[in-house]
Amino acid sequence: MNSKKSLLVAVAFMFGIAASAQSLEDGIKMYKYERFQTAKSILSPLTNTPMANYYLGLCELKMGNINAAKTVFSKFPEDPANQSGLARVAFLQKNVSEGNRLVGVVATKAVKKVWEPFMYAADAINNTDGGNIQQAIDWYAAALKKSDNADLHLSTGDAYLKTPGGGGEAMNNYESVTSKDDKNSLAYTKIGSVWYSAKRYDLALENYQKAKDVDTTNPLPYRNLALAYYYVGKGDLALQNIESYLRKSDKTDDDLVNYLNILYLAKKYKDAIQIGQELLKKGKDEPGFYGIIGYSQMESKDFGNALITVRNYFAKKDPKKILPLDYKNYGKIALGNSMPDTADAYFAKAIDADTAKNKTETFRGIAEAFKEAKEFGKSAQWYEKLIAANPNASATDFFWRGTMYYYNKDYTNAAKGFESMHNKYPEQPSAIYWQGRVGAAIDEEATKGTAEPFYIDWLTKVGPNYDKKNDLMQAYQYLALYYFNKNDKDNMKAYMDKIEAIDPVNAFLKQLKEATSKPKKPASKSAK
Repeated sequence: MNSKKSLLVAVAFMFGIAASAQSLEDGIKMYKYERFQTAKSILSPLTNTPMANYYLGLCELKMGNINAAKTVFSKFPEDPANQSGLARVAFLQKNVSEGNRLVGVVATKAVKKVWEPFMYAADAINNTDGGNIQQAIDWYAAALKKSDNADLHLSTGDAYLKTPGGGGEAMNNYESVTSKDDKNSLAYTKIGSVWYSAKRYDLALENYQKAKDVDTTNPLPYRNLALAYYYVGKGDLALQNIESYLRKSDKTDDDLVNYLNILYLAKKYKDAIQIGQELLKKGKDEPGFYGIIGYSQMESKDFGNALITVRNYFAKKDPKKILPLDYKNYGKIALGNSMPDTADAYFAKAIDADTAKNKTETFRGIAEAFKEAKEFGKSAQWYEKLIAANPNASATDFFWRGTMYYYNKDYTNAAKGFESMHNKYPEQPSAIYWQGRVGAAIDEEATKGTAEPFYIDWLTKVGPNYDKKNDLMQAYQYLALYYFNKNDKDNMKAYMDKIEAIDPVNAFLKQLKEATSKPKKPASKSAK
């Protein structure tokens, strides 16, 4: 072989080694960033080396392919990394004795400066259940005595988080990494999660942001931010971050499940229905998917399909895990399908299932659902139950109880309701006004003066600068007609002038003027 050709071969050989090393590094990085499918595609061509083979097996484990992982690890059964992979398989298959035997064998391969077997043995315990987590910590400590390695510190921190009160040691290990390497995105991500668990959301957000800044290819801080915002109910921010995460991740089914939950929280109901149905088509027949799809259909006013979906949800869901909100939503869907009695039954179940001492919000939600469906009588009954359960309910609850009775034309209970509201909240002029409205509805021809004392009292309380003209018009028209019927011309004229000041072309005013100009039957009041 001539020297030129030898040089080309040598360069090609060296380039091939460099490319393979870089690809292995990329594969490991993708594994650490939980992009297991991407890591697998990178590592699969490289499994002639034990380390690439080991990480390929780990990818299979993370994707739930235990038997495939066992086959991969078995390719290098004496290599300590792959042997620790077999230990993981044993632990995952509940063969604890075999798992412990294998990690023990791996740990004995740590000699002199060779510390990696301690890490592999500890990792096998740390990433499964069944092993002794303190033994894993001890092996990490033994390895750290030989090498101040960032991965060792990160894994040690993870192990401490599995021990009671281990958060401080976990943080020490994570921060030891960032103190030496301020570009370690994984370390900042883990620090953020420790702070989040401690409910120090400001520090959690700060460290997640650092994790994003130092490596924009790391999807994990975006996911963690999305989940954090989801749990604190900030749907828009959760959605913003989960969509960034999906652009950077492998978009696994688990990712789509998180996306589904966040879409619903963010009130993106159309998208939630689409993603939920995609998951069902993939064979992911989880009851919760039916719940989110059904409730998204409910929020989209697609009550027919919502009823079909929610029936599937209730059929598949463990009855012990059905929540008060589930019963309440079923009731809303029944209402949307003009099934008020079914709705009432499911709302009653929601109350029975609610273990909270104060069920005011549940009662109120049910009453409002009936109100929205224009089932005013049932709405009034649920406001009645709310007030019976919580005598210190708000003035608004008292108001709506009376108003629902009024709209249901149950004037007896409406009068009682507004009287009760006035007694409970005497500073609220609206109670007196609605006592007048009820009185006017009972005394429709304004001949008995039932509403007069309430309207007069109300007008005195709200004063001359009250700006709700419709309310004023209700009172003025009744009083003008009542005084017309009493032949009290001075008072009648005073209220006719007030009506004219609001609406000079008012039809009732015109009719009343005509009635006063010549003997006629009394004018009928145009509004209650």
